[in-house]
Amino acid sequence: MQSLDSSIEKQVIRKLTLRLIPLLIFCYFVAVIDRSNMGVAALTMNQDLGLSLSAFGLAAGLFFAPYVLLELPSNLALARFGARLWIARIMFTWGLISGAHALVWNAESLYVARALLGAAEAGFFPGVVFYLTLWFPAAWRGRVISMFMAGIPIALVVGTPLSTLLLELDGWLGMRGWQLMYIIEAIPALVLALLIPFLLPSSPQQARFLNAEEKRWLVNKLEDEKRQIAPASGKNGLLKALLNPQVLLFALAYYGLTNLNGAISTFLPLLLRETGLSNLQTGFVAMIPYLFGLIGMIYLGRRADSQKGRLATNYLALTISMVGLIGVAFFNDPLIKMLFLCGSAIGVFGAMPVFWGLPTQFLTGTAAAGGIALINALGNLSSIVNPYVIGRIHDTTGSFNGGLYWLSAMALLSILILTLIYRLWPQKKQQMQLDQSGELQP
Repeated sequence: MQSLDSSIEKQVIRKLTLRLIPLLIFCYFVAVIDRSNMGVAALTMNQDLGLSLSAFGLAAGLFFAPYVLLELPSNLALARFGARLWIARIMFTWGLISGAHALVWNAESLYVARALLGAAEAGFFPGVVFYLTLWFPAAWRGRVISMFMAGIPIALVVGTPLSTLLLELDGWLGMRGWQLMYIIEAIPALVLALLIPFLLPSSPQQARFLNAEEKRWLVNKLEDEKRQIAPASGKNGLLKALLNPQVLLFALAYYGLTNLNGAISTFLPLLLRETGLSNLQTGFVAMIPYLFGLIGMIYLGRRADSQKGRLATNYLALTISMVGLIGVAFFNDPLIKMLFLCGSAIGVFGAMPVFWGLPTQFLTGTAAAGGIALINALGNLSSIVNPYVIGRIHDTTGSFNGGLYWLSAMALLSILILTLIYRLWPQKKQQMQLDQSGELQP
């Protein structure tokens, strides 16, 4: 019987992966480009708009103010109305607003545009994480979330040089290169918004690509895990999940992680240009750390789902991030800086999907929708403050080194908070050590 179950499991997971993950990766790919292309635009936009680096950092951070406020209601709306329509709505509005960035004329108009983009995109990432918990058993979520989040480094590998090439269109149609970049890169989101309702299935019960036996196995497996992993969350409901101190501590740990991830994509082009590279060279050199980040995301995601454990893999990723960032700040040689930057990217990008394997193991149903959104929203408060802090440090000192030391401290914060969670709730140890069969280890 176990051999039969194993065969069905592999068959179902393969079908789910082929049917759902490429589409979701592409959606996230587009989202990351539309969110992060401001870092490339800054190479020429800052001068055109008269922006200091701290003003640029403030604009980058303002994206997350409405994003944080609207994250939870957006994710609850997704749970209520269904993923297909809500994700399509998100993509349509962010596509319109991303393209409208071409119309900004000063710092204040850029602040408004970034805030509106954050409001439009709110709920997309945690909504997809929640959506994946409705399809994939717990033992597979680390790998699946890693595959989905591969959209981040893939988008940065492809999008950064693409965006710098679009900057070279300066003067075409009487527009600046950064304006054309915003308009052209907004188009895919609008197209996807029209396709998502037809391409994204709503639930396992309605999945036409699974046969009756596969549907039965998947639904039973997910229901068994709800009872086994989090028997109380369905009874206690959303409110208790939101007030759960463990959820709040996970949000604090995620606060440190989002500091790392957001800063890398926002400031890397400007950091690299300080080594004397041209705008076009900057775009192509920036691919290198992102490639290492993609490798780290895939490797660490697979490692997390093995018996080595998700918590231990989080520690490894955060330690690599911390050491790498300190090295980038400490050494002056451009080649050594790049080596440490590539190392830090392995940890920074690898830590994000591995982290999400922890809270999703004990939250289910509506509590999962609310808890995941709350963790993501509170964690992203760092992204409001952090870009301004790094920009201010640079304006004051003339260097990114102080900001890099700040980011390494954020990695340490996440390590300490995850350790505190582990110490306060030792009974969760088993839930953090699922083997590949999806059964709890004694």
